[in-house]
Amino acid sequence: MSKQPNDITTDSPLIISADNPRRDFLKKTTGILGGAALMNLVAPGVRSGAWAAGSDAPEKTEVKVGFIPLTDCASVVIASVMGFDKKYGIKIIPSKEASWAGVRDKLINGELDASHVLYGLIYGVQMGIGGPKKDMANLMTLNNNGQAITLSNQLKAKGAVDGTSLAKLIKAEPREYTFAQTFPTGTHAMWLYYWLAAYGVNPFTEAKVITVPPPQMVANMRVDNMDGFCVGEPWNARAIRDNVGFTAVTTQDIWKDHPEKILGTTAEWVSKNPNTARALIMAVLDASRYIDTMSNRSAVAKVIAEKSYVNTDFDSIEDRMLGQYNNGNGRKWQDPNYMKFFNDGKVNFPYLSDGMWFLTQHKRWGLLKTDPDYLAEAKKVNQIKLYTEAATQLKIAVPKSPMRSSRLIDGVVWDGTDPAKYAKSFKIHA
Repeated sequence: MSKQPNDITTDSPLIISADNPRRDFLKKTTGILGGAALMNLVAPGVRSGAWAAGSDAPEKTEVKVGFIPLTDCASVVIASVMGFDKKYGIKIIPSKEASWAGVRDKLINGELDASHVLYGLIYGVQMGIGGPKKDMANLMTLNNNGQAITLSNQLKAKGAVDGTSLAKLIKAEPREYTFAQTFPTGTHAMWLYYWLAAYGVNPFTEAKVITVPPPQMVANMRVDNMDGFCVGEPWNARAIRDNVGFTAVTTQDIWKDHPEKILGTTAEWVSKNPNTARALIMAVLDASRYIDTMSNRSAVAKVIAEKSYVNTDFDSIEDRMLGQYNNGNGRKWQDPNYMKFFNDGKVNFPYLSDGMWFLTQHKRWGLLKTDPDYLAEAKKVNQIKLYTEAATQLKIAVPKSPMRSSRLIDGVVWDGTDPAKYAKSFKIHA
């Protein structure tokens, strides 16, 4: 039986029903409190910046923001559903998209103002290796962690249940092993390649890698089109629920607190709409902080499970949002490194080193033929100044350095200090 989510709670005394949060929020904050009272829920410093009638006013009041049906679209959806956008003088129009390639095309041609999007996709477009070349912008990171690599039950039957045993099987029984990711320069491709290579498997010479949109992963595995895939939730959990696969590794076990989706747009759009961009960041930051209050997560899961958004069963979303993992192979655990949307703002800062990391992997796998100016490109894309302005108005701390250090699953440390050397340092590469 499906678990019943708790009601969403807010910092105010208002209680918002999980059954229809959009209706209840609008009724209780606008209809009862009225516009003036609603404004009082916003910090004075924020009001003065967000609602100024002069040069600080948003250039656009309606902002069309794309998303793919994944758990980590939650902050964009909740910013709209719960009305966080209205505090900053904008209205977010969430736009459900079918594939990451579609998101890319609509960002480039201006059909979307911004989007929930793969970190590596934005950098691929910036470098001209993931579609038409165009200058892009990362407004903020939306989430850390929360993806996974799923392997088929057929592999499990042969004893391939983790990286070590999968590598052993691939070498012992050579054939065309097929794995799927969601976009060639995106995060899931990079996690899949990194994981396979960490166990001695070259993803380009010892496997076949295909591109499949996230919501189609489970169906393709069900008809034996692939041996494994890397995707965001809830599709790994759904593979277990549908008895077609199991979780071999979570991406947080590949890189704890790794960058994942971002709020992406074009540099041109930011240049034309800086105040709108800042207001959008602030609305999504509010939503991110709201989602990371664990007592809100069950109701958030119910909202995004709806047909308009992820369109799947509530349980497939809720369990892993709460850090309650079952790998479909006998192991259950409470993961402290579950999907995080805010974490006191540590999630959202657009670290330069995060963007540079994707470029090093693009170079490692031959997508980039020569080393770019890693730092210069990251400074172009990651909108640190704009993010800092938004975070400061919300009294959210920003880190002292735009670089951070992490140790990945193979023991190699990434800190952004010598990206060209790092890109060349791996034994397995294209």
